[in-house]
Amino acid sequence: MNQRTASPAVSDGIRHNVSILTDDDVYLFNEGSHFHLADKLGAHLVERAGVQGAHFAVWAPEAHSVFVIGDFNGWNKESHPLRPRGSSGIWEGFIPGVRRGTCYKYHIHSRHHGYRVDKADPFALHTELPPRTGSVVWSLDYTWHDEEWMRTRGERNSLHAPISIYEVHLGSWRRDPADPQRLLSCREIAAPLVEHVKRMGFTHVEFLPIMEHPFYGSWGYQTTGYFAPTSRHGSPQDYMHLIDTLHRHGIGVILDWVPSHFPNDEFGLYEFDGSHLFEHADMKQGFHPDWKSAIFNYGRNEVRSFLISSALFWLDKYHVDGLRVDAVASMLYLDYSRGEGEWIPNRHGGRENLEAISFLRRLNEAAYAAHPDIQMIAEESTSWPMVSRPIYLGGLGFGLKWDMGWMHDTLVYFSKEPIHRQFHHSQLTFRMLYAFTENFALPLSHDEVVHGKGSLLGKMPGDDWQKFANLRLLCGYMYAQPGKKLLFQGAEIGQWREWKHDESLDWHLLEHAPHEGIRLWLSDLNRLYQREPALHFHDCDCRGFEWIDCNDSLASVISFLRHGPAPHDTVLVVCNFTPVPRPGYRIGVSQAGRWSVLLNSDASYYGGSGWHGFGEAHTEDIPHHGRPHSLMLDLPPLGMLFLAKD
Repeated sequence: MNQRTASPAVSDGIRHNVSILTDDDVYLFNEGSHFHLADKLGAHLVERAGVQGAHFAVWAPEAHSVFVIGDFNGWNKESHPLRPRGSSGIWEGFIPGVRRGTCYKYHIHSRHHGYRVDKADPFALHTELPPRTGSVVWSLDYTWHDEEWMRTRGERNSLHAPISIYEVHLGSWRRDPADPQRLLSCREIAAPLVEHVKRMGFTHVEFLPIMEHPFYGSWGYQTTGYFAPTSRHGSPQDYMHLIDTLHRHGIGVILDWVPSHFPNDEFGLYEFDGSHLFEHADMKQGFHPDWKSAIFNYGRNEVRSFLISSALFWLDKYHVDGLRVDAVASMLYLDYSRGEGEWIPNRHGGRENLEAISFLRRLNEAAYAAHPDIQMIAEESTSWPMVSRPIYLGGLGFGLKWDMGWMHDTLVYFSKEPIHRQFHHSQLTFRMLYAFTENFALPLSHDEVVHGKGSLLGKMPGDDWQKFANLRLLCGYMYAQPGKKLLFQGAEIGQWREWKHDESLDWHLLEHAPHEGIRLWLSDLNRLYQREPALHFHDCDCRGFEWIDCNDSLASVISFLRHGPAPHDTVLVVCNFTPVPRPGYRIGVSQAGRWSVLLNSDASYYGGSGWHGFGEAHTEDIPHHGRPHSLMLDLPPLGMLFLAKD
């Protein structure tokens, strides 16, 4: 009798006539158009004919045989075989008695060279605690309480909205004070993180990759579990609770997501069924020289289904408000980090990865179609055109792009001794030549405070007072510039040492006035940024920015206007990048009357000198900077002023 139609009672205890996969699922998967594979592949608890168990399905087209091994069968490599689903490459079966929490893997016997291996489930929803690598049968039942956030988040994620992102690495943001080696669970982190983010005034939190990763020192960027959060901080429901808690307090959540490469650990995706299933077979295409990892084959239909399903999974199941896609540049260029003869040109003879371009467009198209109120954000470090422009115009379809050029130029400028800054003035002003070619986010991210680069505070020149003044000026300058904002944890407390992924931030620093001054300054910057539409409404539109004077390199002073809707349709920003006070500095303006200081980075409240502190200035009918009126301002040392006309 055909086993597909036979009685489910078979000698090996596995039932092959029970499937949650339809023919349409199989067709769309093989076509590259199934974007909800987590509902179909992997392990799923089901009940069939009154019998409870789990349905297993895995893609392994080059396997000779596939077995499920785990706690339920003593890890027996022969007792529970799966059956192939036609010619789809999928192996499946229903195993009675398997319960939530059961640990399992797939034992794969390949057609190639007798290759046998135990593999974690690519679609696992939960995993063992590293360094163990087993998959865990799980379900994603959770009662959400973020209805109000989900209903209104489109307004908060809009390009016209104030978006200031606090970048967090869960394992090093805060640890157990009684046991610094112990990682806190998501439920332990939720309340203090919400309290801190609300106190600081950030609108969003961005987590470094939470997806399971075997090597903790990769910070999550060497992903093995594309559908499972790392069990280091708890269960999937614990992560849902963390996101739910942030949402209920009006804080958005963005996840780092890594479709650019994956590690070659034996239990993972690499050579999954004895063939180069997920990765390119040719080392010139399938091996990443920077990270010694494998590169996805974006031209393979099933791989596209896998990756886009992963992206939508976090948006669907975990309610996240956006994905920051890592290392996009490495995907776009076939010769990325490769020398002559180390890469294969595309079919037109060029260096562009046509399959990756197609994949990224399809990814963004699918993400925004399913969730038009989220943001897809590209970390793209080159001048690739139209990254954040619509697909129908020839763009890649992202909503935002990190401005890596601004980050680099700005940090180089700030690292200079103030006496030398006049010779590097263009590093402040160059950005405005391209600032509106993309929808930019301005990142001061984790990458800038590791590997010997020092902390942001540590990069600043001068004595301690000047270092803190420079850091306040750096942060204020970022908030004044057009573009959304991102700041990595630790900058807001003036961390002296560079970031260490296996240690907590130095929270005790806030007991000291200069560090508390940095925190207060950033808190007030966030609130000013949100309160004044002129500082955010046209973040991605040239109508929101106007130079007053970008040429005073001798004094290292810049001045500009930000425009937007009421309450103040114009905000004036003046920055002095030297420790020399500038009394009586004349600024041309078009609007006559009284201008009030909204924020002054040199206020003693923030740890500044309080030099010539004032709260307002009145225009004079003296033309300057091509404008009919002007203000006489006393510019503080290494300081900046935000002003608005009353």
